[in-house]
Amino acid sequence: MVHHNFYLFILLATTFSFFYEASSAKFINVVSFGAKPDGNSDSTKSFLSAWSSACTSREQATIYVPQGSFLLKQVTFSGPCKNKVEIKIDGTLVAPKDYWSLGGSGEYWILFMKVDKLKIQGGTIDGKGSGYWRCRRSGKNCPAGARSLSFSWSSNVVVSGLKSLNSQTMHIAVDHCTNVLIQGVRIRAPSGSPNTDGINVQFSTGVTIMHSAIMTGDDCISINQGTTHMWIERIACGPGHGISIGSLGTSSNEAGVRNVTVTNSVFTKTDNGVRIKSWARPSNGFVRDIVFRKLIMQNVYNPIIIDQRYCPGRQCPHQSSGVKISKVSYEDIHGTSASPVAINFDCSQSNPCWGIKLQDINLVYRKGSAKSACRNAGGSTIGVVIPRSCI
Repeated sequence: MVHHNFYLFILLATTFSFFYEASSAKFINVVSFGAKPDGNSDSTKSFLSAWSSACTSREQATIYVPQGSFLLKQVTFSGPCKNKVEIKIDGTLVAPKDYWSLGGSGEYWILFMKVDKLKIQGGTIDGKGSGYWRCRRSGKNCPAGARSLSFSWSSNVVVSGLKSLNSQTMHIAVDHCTNVLIQGVRIRAPSGSPNTDGINVQFSTGVTIMHSAIMTGDDCISINQGTTHMWIERIACGPGHGISIGSLGTSSNEAGVRNVTVTNSVFTKTDNGVRIKSWARPSNGFVRDIVFRKLIMQNVYNPIIIDQRYCPGRQCPHQSSGVKISKVSYEDIHGTSASPVAINFDCSQSNPCWGIKLQDINLVYRKGSAKSACRNAGGSTIGVVIPRSCI
């Protein structure tokens, strides 16, 4: 199994080296480009002008967003830039109240595209998602919804100290990126808000998420196809659906997930703790070399779960999942289960899970005895495992 600490060291060393040098020679206040901190005036063009000034600068530049509320419509900040760019936010970026203006035109709100050496520090982004969620719950014709903060085809990105509130859908999305550090973020949406994943990662390598609190109506962190060498540490998750790999198997031609570590984290009243999920249909996808360790479960409904018959709706494929799951390690996981089945491995009949390792597990069901359930799963047990392993 890959030495994950090595990848974490390389990520932190290379990423932080971009930003802890001499202070920026160029300082750009968005207000000087006409942005108004009143929460009502459209500041989109002003932010784009500030970005253009920073991105074309041959010297390192800092864009400063002072205190106050700045209304931003759908916006793309494109690179490549000529030097490093830092965005220092003391204020709040707010989305339009009309959810159609975001969710109906591209499924994103704030997008950074093809940017290298970017740091976003502090501040709040407010997606104003409540109106959109009401539309979704009503069954009316609604737009697809917008992700609040997206990074695509970018590298060497740091997001630190940011607060994200009430995104229409995902709060932070990382897609086709390398070397990304997200730390000290606070993400919050009501437990009943649909599809408001905290952080979603796909087709990316070298992503680290640390020291963050995530409270949402969907996965705290979702790890999707094409993700490799990912490190997740010291996350407070809940409410929400836990930390999930998948869902995979949405198509037959799909990239896999490998070398992911989740450690030193706490799950509180979540639907799931650590979960791997795939649809029951043919796929060439895979999940391998995964480590879940030093985790605390507090009244979690499915603390440890592999679900290869994932189907949240009524129209389920009822086939056998082609996603191959192997070399998954669960180590030093303790706490309480809100259901009697604290460990549930429901693996594919055509592609059984193998190399599952359970080591030093103690999960208690307060209303009776906790139990394990296994289907098409093989592996090993080390040390004391409660409930008794069915591997």
